[in-house]
Amino acid sequence: PRKRRGRRHRLVVVLVIAVGAVTAGARSLTSIGEWAHDVGADLLAQVHLDAAVPSEATIRRVIEALDAGVFAQLCGAWTRLRWRQVNGQGVIALDGKTVRRATPRGGRAPHLVAAITHDTGLVIGQVAVDAKSNEIPALRDLLGLMDIKGLVITADAMHTQRDTATFITSRGADYVFTVKANQPGLRRQLAGLPWQHVPAHRSTERSHGRTATRTVKAVEAPAQIGFPGARQVLQLRRTVTRQSKRSVEIVYLICSKPMTEAAPPTVAGWIRGHWAIEDRLHYVRDLTFDEDRSRVRTGTGAEVMAALRNLAISLHRLAGHD
Repeated sequence: PRKRRGRRHRLVVVLVIAVGAVTAGARSLTSIGEWAHDVGADLLAQVHLDAAVPSEATIRRVIEALDAGVFAQLCGAWTRLRWRQVNGQGVIALDGKTVRRATPRGGRAPHLVAAITHDTGLVIGQVAVDAKSNEIPALRDLLGLMDIKGLVITADAMHTQRDTATFITSRGADYVFTVKANQPGLRRQLAGLPWQHVPAHRSTERSHGRTATRTVKAVEAPAQIGFPGARQVLQLRRTVTRQSKRSVEIVYLICSKPMTEAAPPTVAGWIRGHWAIEDRLHYVRDLTFDEDRSRVRTGTGAEVMAALRNLAISLHRLAGHD
């Protein structure tokens, strides 16, 4: 928002500098400015820098004044165009995260809902919500920004909602939801099915000093559960043994793909893959980019910085780095 005679730098140049700096590990607006002055003329020439290097103050003003929603949408669209689905089935996970120390005076810390691909770990979308309680409609807002036809959507139990299921299936996609205490009636119905007569698929994994056995059973979704688009329901039993101590957890799942298209072990794998959003996005943003200690809070700065971190993670993975 500057008059023409006051412009010394093109917007795209400032943004590319910000992307490059964050991809190189910059964790703050100050470090983005330092990177821009330290990186050297040869690299800056590749982004057609036709004026002096933007100052840290200029970079800060630009990032804090951007429309964060539009910027995140464009970053996600750019990444989606470069996503190559593995094994012919695209599966994306959605979950929210709060940028804890980015609370403006008299306001709330930004809570952001992001979408990440199961297979390649690319961040393909992000939207901000006013509070964690508004994450449910935000998931539909985020999915509404992209073409999800043919994809499978995974989300945590908060999003096991009839409106969300209807929205996903109406756009030609499928869902896998976990059913927990927030849907007590539905959970009682699923727990009351005759699971003792259903064949089981078992797998055992040994790692980190523990043995985990997963038993999966699936049946066609009974008509009486009344959940939109449901084609199969599953019981997932996790038995974990560590130092002779055993724990058992039973989880119920609901899926809009029939068993002829998605076998029970495949659906269970999608649920395991869902938690990649914690390990491959939230954890990386916190540990590698130090997001939870970031104090960028003026204007839209916190949301734009989160979008820059998402793009940096995707760029590294597109380049083949872990």
